[in-house]
Amino acid sequence: MTKADLIDKIYKSKKVPKGTTKKAVTAVVEATFSEIKNAVKKEDRFSYPQFGTFAKRKRKARSGRNPRTGAKITIPARTTVAFRPASSLKTMMGGRKKK
Repeated sequence: MTKADLIDKIYKSKKVPKGTTKKAVTAVVEATFSEIKNAVKKEDRFSYPQFGTFAKRKRKARSGRNPRTGAKITIPARTTVAFRPASSLKTMMGGRKKK
């Protein structure tokens, strides 16, 4: 699904009040993702119940190989974002069974 697909599905959703423009839906979607990014950057995590948690993760420096030349290289340490799905999302996807 692309950003445009997401906006279109939300716009056509019955949960959106009648009279809401597609431009307004686009602004809300963009603001939502912007706030998620800011939360992860400033607070190191963003959690949404029944969906999951986005969290900052530090990756250590490691050795690797240049795929083109085969030469050994050092991949520097960096900070990245990881997503951990909530158990209810895992269950819905069929990856976890209810007890």
